[in-house]
Amino acid sequence: MVDVRVKICGLKTRADVAAVAAAGAAYAGFVFFPKSPRNVSPETARDLALSAPEGLAKVALVVNADNALLDTICDAVPLDMLQLHGKETPERVAEVKARYGLPVMKAVGIADEADLPQLGVYAQVADQLLVDAKPPKNADLPGGNGLAFDWRLVAGKRWAKPWMLAGGLTPQTVANAVSLTGTSQVDVSSGVESAPGVKDPALIRAFVTAATTSRVIPRL
Repeated sequence: MVDVRVKICGLKTRADVAAVAAAGAAYAGFVFFPKSPRNVSPETARDLALSAPEGLAKVALVVNADNALLDTICDAVPLDMLQLHGKETPERVAEVKARYGLPVMKAVGIADEADLPQLGVYAQVADQLLVDAKPPKNADLPGGNGLAFDWRLVAGKRWAKPWMLAGGLTPQTVANAVSLTGTSQVDVSSGVESAPGVKDPALIRAFVTAATTSRVIPRL
Protein backbone atom coordinates (compact mmCIF):
# COMPACT_ATOMS: atom_id res chain seq x y z
CA MET A 1 0.00 0.00 0.00
CA VAL A 2 1.16 3.54 -0.80
CA ASP A 3 -0.19 6.60 0.97
CA VAL A 4 -1.98 8.97 -1.41
CA ARG A 5 -1.27 12.65 -0.91
CA VAL A 6 -3.92 15.21 -1.84
CA LYS A 7 -3.57 18.77 -3.11
CA ILE A 8 -6.60 21.07 -2.92
CA CYS A 9 -6.06 24.06 -5.20
CA GLY A 10 -7.72 27.44 -5.53
CA LEU A 11 -8.23 28.31 -1.87
CA LYS A 12 -9.56 31.81 -1.21
CA THR A 13 -10.55 32.02 2.46
CA ARG A 14 -9.24 31.03 5.86
CA ALA A 15 -12.21 28.66 6.11
CA ASP A 16 -10.97 26.94 2.94
CA VAL A 17 -7.53 26.45 4.45
CA ALA A 18 -9.01 25.15 7.70
CA ALA A 19 -11.23 22.68 5.81
CA VAL A 20 -8.30 21.41 3.76
CA ALA A 21 -6.16 20.96 6.86
CA ALA A 22 -8.93 19.25 8.81
CA ALA A 23 -9.58 16.83 5.97
CA GLY A 24 -5.95 15.72 5.97
CA ALA A 25 -4.75 17.09 2.63
CA ALA A 26 -1.01 17.46 2.10
CA TYR A 27 -0.97 20.58 -0.11
CA ALA A 28 -2.90 23.86 -0.20
CA GLY A 29 -2.83 25.70 -3.52
CA PHE A 30 -3.24 29.44 -4.12
CA VAL A 31 -3.96 30.70 -7.64
CA PHE A 32 -2.36 33.88 -8.99
CA PHE A 33 -4.09 34.22 -12.35
CA PRO A 34 -6.59 37.06 -12.84
CA LYS A 35 -8.79 35.16 -15.32
CA SER A 36 -9.48 32.44 -12.75
CA PRO A 37 -12.45 32.61 -10.35
CA ARG A 38 -9.95 31.31 -7.78
CA ASN A 39 -7.50 34.19 -8.17
CA VAL A 40 -6.13 35.76 -4.98
CA SER A 41 -3.83 38.70 -4.36
CA PRO A 42 -0.41 38.20 -2.76
CA GLU A 43 -1.73 39.96 0.34
CA THR A 44 -4.68 37.59 0.66
CA ALA A 45 -2.48 34.59 -0.01
CA ARG A 46 -0.08 35.71 2.72
CA ASP A 47 -2.91 35.80 5.24
CA LEU A 48 -4.11 32.37 4.14
CA ALA A 49 -0.61 30.87 4.22
CA LEU A 50 0.01 32.21 7.71
CA SER A 51 -3.24 30.61 8.86
CA ALA A 52 -2.17 27.18 7.58
CA PRO A 53 -1.05 24.67 10.21
CA GLU A 54 2.48 23.32 10.20
CA GLY A 55 2.86 20.44 7.77
CA LEU A 56 0.40 21.72 5.16
CA ALA A 57 2.52 22.55 2.10
CA LYS A 58 1.68 25.90 0.54
CA VAL A 59 1.82 26.03 -3.27
CA ALA A 60 1.58 29.09 -5.54
CA LEU A 61 0.06 28.42 -8.97
CA VAL A 62 1.14 30.87 -11.66
CA VAL A 63 0.66 30.99 -15.43
CA ASN A 64 3.54 32.29 -17.56
CA ALA A 65 4.51 34.63 -14.72
CA ASP A 66 7.42 37.01 -15.18
CA ASN A 67 10.06 37.60 -12.53
CA ALA A 68 8.35 40.77 -11.30
CA LEU A 69 5.19 38.90 -10.38
CA LEU A 70 7.09 35.97 -8.89
CA ASP A 71 9.24 38.40 -6.86
CA THR A 72 6.08 40.01 -5.46
CA ILE A 73 4.48 36.66 -4.61
CA CYS A 74 7.57 35.12 -3.05
CA ASP A 75 8.34 38.25 -1.03
CA ALA A 76 4.82 38.36 0.39
CA VAL A 77 3.81 34.74 0.84
CA PRO A 78 5.60 32.04 2.87
CA LEU A 79 5.60 29.24 0.28
CA ASP A 80 6.81 25.68 0.03
CA MET A 81 6.49 25.22 -3.74
CA LEU A 82 5.87 27.03 -7.03
CA GLN A 83 3.54 25.48 -9.60
CA LEU A 84 4.08 26.59 -13.20
CA HIS A 85 0.85 26.02 -15.08
CA GLY A 86 1.44 27.85 -18.34
CA LYS A 87 3.62 27.35 -21.41
CA GLU A 88 6.87 27.70 -19.53
CA THR A 89 9.81 26.11 -21.33
CA PRO A 90 12.18 23.68 -19.61
CA GLU A 91 14.72 26.52 -19.55
CA ARG A 92 12.24 28.77 -17.76
CA VAL A 93 11.48 26.05 -15.21
CA ALA A 94 15.18 25.72 -14.42
CA GLU A 95 15.52 29.51 -14.20
CA VAL A 96 12.63 29.83 -11.74
CA LYS A 97 13.97 27.01 -9.59
CA ALA A 98 17.41 28.60 -9.42
CA ARG A 99 16.14 32.15 -8.81
CA TYR A 100 13.72 31.40 -5.96
CA GLY A 101 15.25 28.35 -4.30
CA LEU A 102 11.89 26.64 -4.03
CA PRO A 103 10.80 23.27 -5.41
CA VAL A 104 9.01 23.69 -8.72
CA MET A 105 6.09 21.65 -10.00
CA LYS A 106 5.44 21.84 -13.76
CA ALA A 107 1.98 21.16 -15.13
CA VAL A 108 1.83 19.28 -18.42
CA GLY A 109 -1.43 18.99 -20.33
CA ILE A 110 -2.30 15.57 -21.76
CA ALA A 111 -4.83 14.83 -24.48
CA ASP A 112 -3.31 11.86 -26.25
CA GLU A 113 -0.19 9.72 -26.40
CA ALA A 114 1.69 12.33 -28.42
CA ASP A 115 1.75 14.58 -25.33
CA LEU A 116 3.51 12.07 -23.07
CA PRO A 117 7.13 12.73 -24.13
CA GLN A 118 6.90 16.24 -22.66
CA LEU A 119 6.65 14.69 -19.21
CA GLY A 120 10.07 13.14 -19.60
CA VAL A 121 11.50 16.45 -20.78
CA TYR A 122 10.16 18.43 -17.83
CA ALA A 123 11.13 15.68 -15.38
CA GLN A 124 14.75 16.66 -16.07
CA VAL A 125 14.28 20.17 -14.68
CA ALA A 126 11.23 20.21 -12.36
CA ASP A 127 10.98 18.73 -8.87
CA GLN A 128 7.50 17.37 -9.51
CA LEU A 129 5.13 16.95 -12.45
CA LEU A 130 1.43 17.74 -12.53
CA VAL A 131 -0.22 15.55 -15.16
CA ASP A 132 -3.36 17.44 -16.13
CA ALA A 133 -5.97 17.43 -18.87
CA LYS A 134 -4.98 19.63 -21.79
CA PRO A 135 -7.38 22.59 -21.90
CA PRO A 136 -9.61 23.07 -24.95
CA LYS A 137 -8.36 25.41 -27.65
CA ASN A 138 -9.12 29.06 -26.82
CA ALA A 139 -9.91 28.17 -23.18
CA ASP A 140 -9.47 31.03 -20.72
CA LEU A 141 -8.02 28.76 -18.05
CA PRO A 142 -5.05 26.38 -18.43
CA GLY A 143 -6.50 24.21 -15.66
CA GLY A 144 -9.42 24.01 -13.27
CA ASN A 145 -11.81 23.34 -16.14
CA GLY A 146 -13.23 20.16 -14.64
CA LEU A 147 -12.01 18.12 -17.61
CA ALA A 148 -10.46 14.67 -17.42
CA PHE A 149 -8.25 12.88 -19.92
CA ASP A 150 -7.94 9.16 -20.66
CA TRP A 151 -6.17 7.99 -17.51
CA ARG A 152 -5.10 4.80 -19.25
CA LEU A 153 -2.48 6.90 -21.03
CA VAL A 154 -0.48 7.19 -17.80
CA ALA A 155 -1.46 3.92 -16.13
CA GLY A 156 1.61 2.49 -14.45
CA LYS A 157 3.91 5.14 -15.95
CA ARG A 158 6.89 6.43 -13.99
CA TRP A 159 9.16 9.39 -14.57
CA ALA A 160 12.37 10.62 -13.02
CA LYS A 161 10.45 12.83 -10.58
CA PRO A 162 7.28 12.41 -8.48
CA TRP A 163 4.04 13.15 -10.30
CA MET A 164 0.53 14.21 -9.40
CA LEU A 165 -2.69 13.42 -11.29
CA ALA A 166 -5.14 16.24 -12.02
CA GLY A 167 -8.03 16.98 -14.34
CA GLY A 168 -11.71 16.42 -13.71
CA LEU A 169 -11.27 14.52 -10.45
CA THR A 170 -14.22 14.41 -8.04
CA PRO A 171 -15.05 12.55 -4.81
CA GLN A 172 -16.84 10.02 -7.00
CA THR A 173 -14.00 9.40 -9.48
CA VAL A 174 -10.77 9.84 -7.55
CA ALA A 175 -10.60 6.30 -6.13
CA ASN A 176 -10.92 4.80 -9.59
CA ALA A 177 -8.33 7.23 -10.96
CA VAL A 178 -5.84 6.25 -8.26
CA SER A 179 -6.48 2.55 -8.78
CA LEU A 180 -6.17 2.78 -12.55
CA THR A 181 -3.10 4.98 -12.80
CA GLY A 182 -1.16 3.99 -9.71
CA THR A 183 -0.55 7.63 -8.83
CA SER A 184 0.37 8.44 -5.25
CA GLN A 185 -0.68 12.10 -5.50
CA VAL A 186 -3.86 13.79 -6.75
CA ASP A 187 -4.90 17.40 -7.27
CA VAL A 188 -8.41 18.88 -7.33
CA SER A 189 -9.94 22.33 -7.65
CA SER A 190 -13.36 22.58 -9.32
CA GLY A 191 -14.25 19.04 -8.22
CA VAL A 192 -14.72 20.17 -4.61
CA GLU A 193 -16.68 23.37 -5.31
CA SER A 194 -20.34 24.25 -4.97
CA ALA A 195 -19.86 27.09 -7.51
CA PRO A 196 -16.81 28.35 -9.44
CA GLY A 197 -14.24 29.42 -6.85
CA VAL A 198 -16.42 28.43 -3.87
CA LYS A 199 -14.98 25.48 -1.96
CA ASP A 200 -17.36 23.08 -0.22
CA PRO A 201 -15.99 21.62 3.05
CA ALA A 202 -18.13 18.48 2.72
CA LEU A 203 -16.82 17.81 -0.78
CA ILE A 204 -13.26 18.43 0.41
CA ARG A 205 -13.69 15.86 3.17
CA ALA A 206 -15.27 13.37 0.80
CA PHE A 207 -12.53 13.81 -1.78
CA VAL A 208 -9.66 13.39 0.67
CA THR A 209 -11.32 10.37 2.25
CA ALA A 210 -11.92 8.72 -1.11
CA ALA A 211 -8.38 9.42 -2.28
CA THR A 212 -6.55 8.40 0.87
CA THR A 213 -8.47 5.16 1.34
CA SER A 214 -7.77 4.07 -2.25
CA ARG A 215 -5.52 1.12 -2.75
CA VAL A 216 -2.37 1.90 -4.67
CA ILE A 217 -0.37 -1.21 -5.40
CA PRO A 218 3.33 -0.42 -5.83
CA ARG A 219 4.53 -1.55 -9.26
CA LEU A 220 7.87 -3.33 -9.32
